Amino acid sequence: MNWRRYLFHFYLDASIHVALAVFAFIEITCVFFGLSRDNHIAYLVFFGTIACYNFVKYGVEAKKYFLVANTYHKNIQVVSFIAGAFALYHSFFMSFETWIGISILLVLTSLYAVPLLPNAKNLRSLGGLKIFIVALVWAGTTVVLPIIAADMVLDWDVAVELVQRFLMVLILMLPFEIRDLDYDDPELRTLPQRYGYLKTKVFGAVGAVVFFFLTFLKDYLTYFEVLGKGLAFLGLGVLMLATRRNQSQFFSSFWVEAIPIFWWVCILLLDVFLNP
Repeated sequence: MNWRRYLFHFYLDASIHVALAVFAFIEITCVFFGLSRDNHIAYLVFFGTIACYNFVKYGVEAKKYFLVANTYHKNIQVVSFIAGAFALYHSFFMSFETWIGISILLVLTSLYAVPLLPNAKNLRSLGGLKIFIVALVWAGTTVVLPIIAADMVLDWDVAVELVQRFLMVLILMLPFEIRDLDYDDPELRTLPQRYGYLKTKVFGAVGAVVFFFLTFLKDYLTYFEVLGKGLAFLGLGVLMLATRRNQSQFFSSFWVEAIPIFWWVCILLLDVFLNP
């Protein structure tokens, strides 16, 4: 494996790509609500995502959650500890209210990865719950936390945005569920296992339509936001059309997770075009 390919794989496997996607969602929230970016909350979430995702992916399989078997995973572990240290630094600048939100999300993340009792299952193992827990954590992290950090009220428009973000993350996870259909334990009872591949795609397409039209329930709505949500709707629709059971190697792990990043870039360009 040459060094470019190694770095690309490491970029994906160390959860840096997914952390950028979460960061992009936070930036999008700031744009739609006219917030000045709080660097501390943005970087806390970015670095915290790397540490938490790697813990969920690799830590629960490692002996005592820390001892890993090979050099590649040790390198990922080093990146995770460094990211965790940066996240800890930025956490000292959080308000008490923000910490309450972070604590709730951390509890959900912990229950998702670690069973409460030795012989119990974690939430990740409970049938059908996995993608809903992940979508809830992502939505809370990228919508509620920036709003709380900016000392804004959690009003109706925030609630609508929260539901939209939940739906969008849910749809973004469907290609992963479809990809893993032949490998997931039947006890997981994922959406494709319950309803089949085609019905899952229909669920995603309907979800994209609901996502877009929820925009019009907001009390304060701009033409800019309608266009921005329209771009996301088109992207999600194309995603559902393009999703197959037999996917290319990086379809889900790179291209699907890049959608929030592409959306953020499009919104920034749209903002420049509409507000020169």
